[in-house]
Amino acid sequence: MHEAKSVDNNVHAPKQSLPNLPISTIWMISFGFLGVQMAFSLQSSNMGRIFQTLGADPTQLGFFFILPPLAGLVVQPLVGYLSDRTWIPKLGRRIPYLIVGTIVAAIVMILLPNAGSFGFGFGSLMALTFGAVAILFMDLSSNVAMQPFKMMVGDMVNEKQKGFAYSIQSFLSNSGAVLASIFPFILTIMGVANSAPKGVVPPSVVISFYVGAIILIICSVFTILKVKEYSPSEYAAYHGITEESNKEKVGMLKLLRNAPKVFWTITVVQFFCWMGFQYLWTYGTGAISANVWNTSDPTTTAYQSAGNWFGVLSAVQAIAAVLWSLVLSRVQSDKRKPAYALSLVLGGIGFSSVFFIHNQWLLIVSFALIGIAWAAMMTFPFTILTNALSGEKMGTYLGLFNGSICLPQIIASCLSFILFPAIGSSMPAMILISGILLIIGALSVSIIKETSAS
Repeated sequence: MHEAKSVDNNVHAPKQSLPNLPISTIWMISFGFLGVQMAFSLQSSNMGRIFQTLGADPTQLGFFFILPPLAGLVVQPLVGYLSDRTWIPKLGRRIPYLIVGTIVAAIVMILLPNAGSFGFGFGSLMALTFGAVAILFMDLSSNVAMQPFKMMVGDMVNEKQKGFAYSIQSFLSNSGAVLASIFPFILTIMGVANSAPKGVVPPSVVISFYVGAIILIICSVFTILKVKEYSPSEYAAYHGITEESNKEKVGMLKLLRNAPKVFWTITVVQFFCWMGFQYLWTYGTGAISANVWNTSDPTTTAYQSAGNWFGVLSAVQAIAAVLWSLVLSRVQSDKRKPAYALSLVLGGIGFSSVFFIHNQWLLIVSFALIGIAWAAMMTFPFTILTNALSGEKMGTYLGLFNGSICLPQIIASCLSFILFPAIGSSMPAMILISGILLIIGALSVSIIKETSAS
């Protein structure tokens, strides 16, 4: 750890350059992200399947998908705001929140897939309510666990290494998604039942959540034990602020008013991208079941097979994202915007093609293209934003920026109550709409003007 000179608490000291970190440290800062993303991927790739298995009305699926981003919209700014003001000796600034989030997320991951196993009955209000509350707490805790990883990159990594650091985070994130997505499929091949009594989630899904909870804990422990955050004096010196700067009480609305312009222009791009992915998570299993297995009945073996295949395709998406994130890690700063826009265009083509394809194997190409867009969404927005921010209120700004992820998902889910019936309750058509949204997002990249806080 590089030592920083002490600074006066009342005046800004000359800013010291953040040091180049060893590659091993950059990996450890993000290693727990693999486990957190497993939690998110198990949730996103199985939510539609779980709630339809419990007996949810397909026209009302959007309700259940409002809860996770709503949780993130509230929790992420709070984690940022509070962690900016936290310092616990031997633990740090962000890691205490990682510990709490990991423990709660692991507990809820065990409860969620059992929503249909307590005798509530298929389609019962109790079963659906239990599932909804479980998914709400799972997303709350996962968000608490996820934010520290993004913030530690902003805190500790210099501008030269930051693009690489977020690419590594994207790599680990998508590696976790690969594991999470293929678990039900692999377990089924191994002989674990992929069907269950009506209204009960299959064992292949339940066990996948159990394994995900264990891996989440193991990965987070690596980061907790191996990463030493900068002390308040070091942080202040490296970011050219005073130790008291982050403790000043400033309203979040005022921070938003003072946010750099790039904060808002990236938000425009994010709006269209995250709306598109929300519809994939909501209707992906149903779209594949309708187009390939020719059924929309969640009680059938065919539908559960479609659910497994959606998991495999999600793994394809994640593998493509892993490989593309390695490509993006080599993109020079002046090429970020073209690479960002190209990635989103390819993702839009992938989404749109799902509407027209009725062969399960051809869908592999579609989801590989979707993975390219996902890699760009995980890499570029936070790199561009954190380069434009000083260290002052870094966590709060990153928490607020997550509104650009959560709000589009909430809006997409609310619109689905009107949009889904309007297009004839066609789940494949909802994925086509996702493709159009990604293309609009790609066109919006042109309005981003990159700046630097240094």
